[in-house]
Amino acid sequence: MAAALAAGAEAVQVFSSMDELMRVSEDWPASKRLRAGERGGAKVAGCDLGNSPLDCQPDLMANRRLFISTTNGTRCLSRIQNAKTVLTAALTNRAAVVNYLHHHQPQTVWIVGSGWEGSFSLEDTVCAGAIVHQLSQMSGGHPLSELAGNDEVFSAVALYSQWQDNLLGLLQNATHGQRLLRLDCQDDLKYCAQTDILDALPIQTEPAVLKLHQR
Repeated sequence: MAAALAAGAEAVQVFSSMDELMRVSEDWPASKRLRAGERGGAKVAGCDLGNSPLDCQPDLMANRRLFISTTNGTRCLSRIQNAKTVLTAALTNRAAVVNYLHHHQPQTVWIVGSGWEGSFSLEDTVCAGAIVHQLSQMSGGHPLSELAGNDEVFSAVALYSQWQDNLLGLLQNATHGQRLLRLDCQDDLKYCAQTDILDALPIQTEPAVLKLHQR
């Protein structure tokens, strides 16, 4: 999502259901929309795109709305769309997320990992750890014990601390990483293992619609 908005997409609209995505997107001119669908790591038939950030090129994304449904991420976003503020985070835009949180100083931050079909995932957990690790570095000396709201935060930071110098190795060993490697998506893993390469912050502006946060 950060890659799409950084490449000039007008907005990203998320759906838990492919049927709903197709129905809603029909109201948009074909020249102003892109349909992205992913199930099991592969592109859904009939969609323009799957879930690869490498497809988010400016000549394709510029001024279009991306309608997207994925196995896990968009379903997760649909469940939390009534929260006061919703941001989407990845390793690639970690600094943009941390800078927003550091500036706005919310009392409570929930980091919600979408996981894989309801189960734990290494990639979401290490991303959460990367966010908290950098926040703790910027917190003026407050120990992690004062920032962390549960044991999951400690475990996420521990995972990031152990693997921060080999994030690609971690992603390659993760269950979903193995799934993507079987689909010949090694370049996607290499891209997603990079930290702080996108200065783009997707923020929800209306339920299920995310746009680029304007500083």
